[in-house]
Amino acid sequence: MNLNPVATNEGYVWVRQGVWLFKQNPLGFLMLVFMYVFLAQLAILIPLAGVFAVLILTPALSVGFMTACRQTIQKERILPTVYLAAFRTNHPEVKKRILQLGLVYTLMIFTMSLIASMVIDFQSLLPFITNDKPITSEVMQQLYYSLMIGGILYIPVAMLMWFAPVLVVWADMPPTKALFASWMACWTNKGAFFYYITIWSVVLIVIPLTLGMFIDIIGLSRYASFVVAPFSMAALTVMYCSFFATWKGCFTGNDYEQLPN
Repeated sequence: MNLNPVATNEGYVWVRQGVWLFKQNPLGFLMLVFMYVFLAQLAILIPLAGVFAVLILTPALSVGFMTACRQTIQKERILPTVYLAAFRTNHPEVKKRILQLGLVYTLMIFTMSLIASMVIDFQSLLPFITNDKPITSEVMQQLYYSLMIGGILYIPVAMLMWFAPVLVVWADMPPTKALFASWMACWTNKGAFFYYITIWSVVLIVIPLTLGMFIDIIGLSRYASFVVAPFSMAALTVMYCSFFATWKGCFTGNDYEQLPN
């Protein structure tokens, strides 16, 4: 498995390849995302333990979605059980490693949350997030500030975890080596990833906010969720599909399946 440096405009290619991949089986991919969101919401209802379970299993679930992308290219049927792909290996060591990676991810998320709580007043935002109080322009500014801080803090976590799960399961790497390889892949191709993340930021944040504001201006705010929510869910699913494109672009030696240029 070799690291492949790519040009900056490859970030745009990854997005288009994600769209192409989504088109091959839109219902299958949407089913997987809805299933994940539903199960995650159920798990979070269990105090603390549910959150831990979701975080620890996140790397394994990401391997499941990537496996679904691979199966789609190979014209295979996607089943919900694809999420168990990381645990279906014949090597017990791989199962152990993916859970170890989940523990590392959980530790990083809680550390990030602790740091964020030092600079963000979550208590003051909670009443507005839960709709107990009207949202003012000052609150919106604070929400954007919180999102910016959270995004900055999550960058190193994302770089470490972007490819680590598939490197552990598909390339048989130990967690520490997989985390390092993932970091190096993201850093080596930081131009392409910046382009890639910028596009998805516009699609997932700017466009839904603009749509919501427009619908509100024309006096149809009660119907906003019927437009914004489906768009956001579809866009999020396409973004997940494009993760597979970043994998194909950044690492050579994984040529079992091809994406269009």
